[in-house]
Amino acid sequence: MRLLLIEDDVRSAQYLMRGLAESGHVADHIADSRTGLAMAGEGIYDVVVVDRRMPGLDGVELVSALRRRDPGIPVLMISALSSTQQRVEGLKAGADDYLVKPYAFAEILARIEALARRNDEGRRQTVLQVADLKLDVAARSAVRGARDLRLQARELALLEQLMRRPGQVVTRAMLLEAVWNYDFDPKGNIVDMHMHRLRGKVDHDTEAALIHTVAGAGYCIRALATDGE
Repeated sequence: MRLLLIEDDVRSAQYLMRGLAESGHVADHIADSRTGLAMAGEGIYDVVVVDRRMPGLDGVELVSALRRRDPGIPVLMISALSSTQQRVEGLKAGADDYLVKPYAFAEILARIEALARRNDEGRRQTVLQVADLKLDVAARSAVRGARDLRLQARELALLEQLMRRPGQVVTRAMLLEAVWNYDFDPKGNIVDMHMHRLRGKVDHDTEAALIHTVAGAGYCIRALATDGE
C-alpha cells in the first residue's frame, strides 16, 4: 500500500512514517499543504492522511479541494481538535475518517488499512494466485506449492505488483514508484537487484519459472514461459 502523509509536525510525521515503513507500507511525507494537495491529486496513493491544523491551506480546505479533484480517494484526517463540531467539520469537508491526537500507532494503521480495503474492489482480494504461487497480502506471506517463501517486505511488495497484473508487463519505473518513496534516491539497478532475489526464492528448484524478464521493458509473471526467456 502506498500512502501520502501531509503533516507539518515533524515529530508526529517521523513517528508515523517509521511505523508505516516497519509495517511494510510505502509512504511519502510532505509538510507543505499546497504541495501535498498537488501530490494527492496524482492518483498514485491508496490513502491520504491529512493533519487538520497546518499553516497556509489548512486540512479542511485541503480535503475540500482534493474532493473536487478526486471524489474517491480515501482520506484520514488527524487532529488535536477533538470536539464533536470539529470532527463533523472534518467529515463534512470530505474526510472518510477522523482520528484525534495523540493516537496509538496500531489504531491509525487499522484505520488506514480499513480505508484502503473499502476504496478499491480489486484490493479487497487479499489472496492472489498464479499457478501454484499464492500471496496473502493481508498476512504478508507467500507460498509456492508447499514451500514457504519467507519474503522480505520489499520482495512482498514487488510480488504483489506483479501478481495484481498477471500476464502484463510491469515496468521498472512502475515497480520503483510503487515500492520506494519519493525521497529514495535509486542507486544503479536497485529494482533488478531486488527482483533477482525475489526470483531466486519464487522460482528456485522448480520446473516452471513464473517471473520473466521482458527485455527493455520490465518484468512479467505468468504460468507459461515463451521462447527466448
